[in-house]
Amino acid sequence: MPTDPYEDDLDDLPPAQPVHYAEQSLLGALLLEPQRLADIGDLDASQFGNHAHGALFQAMRTVPPPDPEIHHSDPTRLNTVLDAARPHAPGLTASYLHTLIQVCPWPRHAPTYARMIRADHARRTLLMHAERLAQTATDTTLPNPAASTLAQAETLGQFLDTLAGQFAPHPGSLPRTLVPDNSAGHSSEEALDEERLLLATATAHPAELKNMRWLQPSDFTLPLHATVWQCLTALVHNGEPVDPVTVLWEAQHRGLLTDGLDPGDLIALVSAPVGSPEYWGERVLQRALLACAFGVGTRIAAYAHDPANTPHQLITGSRRALADLTALRTRWQHSTALTPPAPRAPHSPAGSRAGPPPRVTPARARALR
Repeated sequence: MPTDPYEDDLDDLPPAQPVHYAEQSLLGALLLEPQRLADIGDLDASQFGNHAHGALFQAMRTVPPPDPEIHHSDPTRLNTVLDAARPHAPGLTASYLHTLIQVCPWPRHAPTYARMIRADHARRTLLMHAERLAQTATDTTLPNPAASTLAQAETLGQFLDTLAGQFAPHPGSLPRTLVPDNSAGHSSEEALDEERLLLATATAHPAELKNMRWLQPSDFTLPLHATVWQCLTALVHNGEPVDPVTVLWEAQHRGLLTDGLDPGDLIALVSAPVGSPEYWGERVLQRALLACAFGVGTRIAAYAHDPANTPHQLITGSRRALADLTALRTRWQHSTALTPPAPRAPHSPAGSRAGPPPRVTPARARALR
C-alpha cells in the first residue's frame, strides 16, 4: 500500500512491496543522471505507489535538466528538485534524496525500474476497476442495475485493451491465483419467487417460449427450477401439449420425481401464473447477469491482489473472465430489444390469483438450494 506522504522519516519506513525498491532505484538513478529521463518512456507521477515519490518525480520533470558535466560537481539541482517537491510532499528531506542515490544499483537500469512501476500501477488500477464492477453488481439503489453494471464492465474491458498495447505477451500467460467460489449463496427468496412465477406463467402461455431462447437453464438459481424450465422448452420444441400434467410427465422422465419430490408439489409449482413469461424471464436473466458480473469482478480482483501475476497474466485472465459476462450481455440485450407484450390477466383453472404461487419446498427442492 502507498505510504503516508507526510511522514517525516521516509527513509526509515519499511517498504511495503518490491515496487517500493523500484521507485527508490528509479528516483536515485534520475537524481544521479537526470538525462536518463528521456530513456524511461511514458511514466507519470500518478503511477507511483508512494505519493512522495510521485511528487519528487514530477519535480524532476518540472525542473530543467542541468549540464551533465556541471551536475556531478554541483548539488544545486538536488536542492532545486527538493524545493519543487516539498509543497506536495512536506515530509521529503535532503537526506532522503541522498538515500535514494545510495540505494540505486545501476542508473542505466532506469528504464527497467520504470517498467516495474508501470506494471504495479496497472495491477492496482485493474483491482480498482474489478472492485467497482463487483460493487455495482450488488448495488440495490441503482435505478437500472443491469445497464450500470454493463457500463462498468465495458470500462474494465477498455482498460484491458489499453494495457494490452502497453505490455508484451509472453508464454505461461494464465494466472495461477486461487479464485474464491461465489457460485453459492446468491439466491434469495425473491429470486426463487420470480422463478416460480416464470415457470407457472410459461406453462400457461407456452407459445411465448419460442421467443425466449435468450433464457438458459444456467440462469436459474435453483437446479430444480432449471430442470423444470428444460421440461417446458423440450415440450414446446417437440410440439407437445403443455399443461401442468404434461410438464409433470416430462419431469418424471428427467428424474425429478425421485428423492422425495411429490407430484402434487410440482403441479402446484406450475399452476399459478401471473403476468407474462417475458417479464419474469427478464427478471431471472437480470439476476443471472448481476450474479455473473459480481463473480467476474471478484475473480479479477483476486488476480489483481496477487502480485505474482505479471501484467500479461492479468490481461489474459481478466479477458477470459469477462468472456463469461459477454455471453450473458448478448442474451440480455436480445431480451430487452424485444417489444414488451401487453399485460395479461392471470390464467388459472381455479380463477385469478393476485399473489405469487404457493412456495414449493419439498425435500428435493430444499436439498438443492
